[in-house]
Amino acid sequence: MNYSIVDFLSLLGAVCLFLYGMKIMSEGLQKVAGDRLRNILGAMTKNRVMGVITGVVITALIQSSSASTTMVVSFVNAGLMTLQQSMAVIFGANVGTTFTTWIISAFSFEVSISDYAIALLALAVPMIFMKRSAWKYTGEFLIGFCLLFMGLDLISKFVPNLKDNPEMLQFLSEYTSMGFGSVVLFSLIGAILTMVIQSSAATFAITLVMCSQGWISFELGCAIVLGGNIGTTITPVLASLSGNLAAKRTAMGHVLFNTLGSLVALIVWYPFINLVAEVTEFFGGKDPLAVGATSATVALGLAIFPTVFNTINLFIMIWFTKLYVKIVCTVMPSHHKDSEEEFTLKYIGRGLLSASELNIAQAQKEIVVYGERVQRMLGMAQRLLHLDEKSEEYTKVYNRLEKYEEIADRMEIEIGNYLNHVAEGKLSPEGKMKIAGMLRMISEIESIADGCYNVGKTLNRKNQNHVKFNDSTMKEIDTIYKMVDDAMVNMMEILREMETPEENKIIASYNREREINNYRNKLRDANIYNINNREYDYQEGIFYMDIVGEAEKLGDYVLNVVEGVKHQFRADSDD
Repeated sequence: MNYSIVDFLSLLGAVCLFLYGMKIMSEGLQKVAGDRLRNILGAMTKNRVMGVITGVVITALIQSSSASTTMVVSFVNAGLMTLQQSMAVIFGANVGTTFTTWIISAFSFEVSISDYAIALLALAVPMIFMKRSAWKYTGEFLIGFCLLFMGLDLISKFVPNLKDNPEMLQFLSEYTSMGFGSVVLFSLIGAILTMVIQSSAATFAITLVMCSQGWISFELGCAIVLGGNIGTTITPVLASLSGNLAAKRTAMGHVLFNTLGSLVALIVWYPFINLVAEVTEFFGGKDPLAVGATSATVALGLAIFPTVFNTINLFIMIWFTKLYVKIVCTVMPSHHKDSEEEFTLKYIGRGLLSASELNIAQAQKEIVVYGERVQRMLGMAQRLLHLDEKSEEYTKVYNRLEKYEEIADRMEIEIGNYLNHVAEGKLSPEGKMKIAGMLRMISEIESIADGCYNVGKTLNRKNQNHVKFNDSTMKEIDTIYKMVDDAMVNMMEILREMETPEENKIIASYNREREINNYRNKLRDANIYNINNREYDYQEGIFYMDIVGEAEKLGDYVLNVVEGVKHQFRADSDD
């Protein structure tokens, strides 16, 4: 045998170059689309038809069904999309991914695009050094495009030549002449191969080369492609492992759709493969099943096979979307009852983050949940002010406030770690700005939690010193905390519309913070006057100003959160 270990390593390197090119091309397109991709997905999934179209278009654009379905899992996990909406998008993604196979098929044999790749790199590389983000990301896409086809060309070069290595042909022939058993076997090979390399496009490219070199027949090549259809579900499954139940159900729906479709295709395999051959002959003029079929004919047939399969599968399965949802919900029932008293992250986890730019939405949703939890702490602090310190209710509320403060600390750490993990991925300048803004937000929200807990601790010290506030003092404290509560409500409204904050609400935040400061100053001056005129004693005045001062700090923290939102999106407004 003339095939050496160096040749084998070169073949592995060629496959890696192909995969890296696919990754760079996909990430470049995702960064060009950025937020627009999120907005499109959110707006175009209101019904099944639009959801399917969205899945087709998005997957065709980013050249990866794994990336688009992982994105869908992330969106369901973040509460941006329902399970039923996600099913339609996934159905469409299976059709959209065939666009990649057409590109590979079209350029693989008729045109040696790798011959022009170096020339294209001469245009693409300078683009990544340009200041405009759009040009830079377009350059990344073109570089990925060049590397993809250079890798494909090298795969063809380093795949062993069976004429020079007949031993390999003899080895393969043992498994290619088992009739339908060979079809099933090579389907399993396709599934395993795709699970390992996590790219159905790479599996298709390898299959194309194997068929062109005469390793396997066109029929077995189609079997590998069919198996790759099942194997490609592994990426969203892995992405959903640390997600919530809805994300796991979405990934399960994807597995169910692809697996059932593939099993049906195997049941009617021979009529189906003849249909693909007839369609190929209609468009290409030659039968890919015929002995001595050209490489171009086989390439066309292999591109038509997943297109016909996924299109038929889509038109049948789209009518059973609700049934799919019911089946998935039955297979994966909900056993967990959400409790405010337990530490749980609702939208984010530590799963695969293949599209960092798009995982920002999950963090945004989690920050809203974080803010809502801390907002409840403010209500607890206000309630403690009016409870008898000797009552059971006071102890219960204080303990609850203390537990919430511990949860707030842990949430800050978990969300911060998640944001740092996202920041390690490929992010646009706008994405980096958002990460910085959100890190500031969670830090300030945690400070609000600390401030609310400090109110409780101050009340405990006051009670231990047997200090009582008169009605006038309580009225003033209630007034300033009502002002803080109004500021907090406004802050939460801004957090819920983080992508498009209203300017009048941001201005209102500044006005409320100024009003709190002015009222604090007024109470501080009045406190000195009241102590001097013996309206109450000095110790009561100290505790009174501690509680008022904590309210003023809370107002500052609330404004800092709003400024995090404001500056987070400043880059968008400057473009």
